[in-house]
Amino acid sequence: MFWLIASTIVAAGMATAMIFVRLRAAKKPASVKKIILPPFMMSTGALMFVFPVFRVEWNQVFEAMLIGVIFSVFLIRTSKFEVRDGDIYLKPSRAFIFILFGLLILRVVFKLIIGQHVSFGETSGMFFLLAFGMIMTWRIAMLKQYLQLEKKLELKKDLA
Repeated sequence: MFWLIASTIVAAGMATAMIFVRLRAAKKPASVKKIILPPFMMSTGALMFVFPVFRVEWNQVFEAMLIGVIFSVFLIRTSKFEVRDGDIYLKPSRAFIFILFGLLILRVVFKLIIGQHVSFGETSGMFFLLAFGMIMTWRIAMLKQYLQLEKKLELKKDLA
């Protein structure tokens, strides 16, 4: 029970930090680097699977990644870009805050349900995969949207 509470507090702290990062990001122009770096930085967390306690079966990998992809839809729908002063900015969304905390609540509920049948280490591994699947899918969608907008901007500059 201690680990459930501790991991929930850490997840809530991370969600809160993400909100502040997202709000700050809206004040500066977006770039390909800023979009693709978070999944690469997060991928280092996969080193947890070096330790047997965190290893999961392949069907659990598939399930966790699939749920992450499904959850990413909410983030994708609230991540829009806009052009300001010739630069591309991430448009702030009030819904993002509610979606992030909603996903956190769902994650805690899933953790309570799954935690009764799966060890803490396996549950941790599955939730890392869920988060990675969600962030990777979200960032790929953001990158696609950003590159399309950047291409339109370049066409406008070439025509001008």
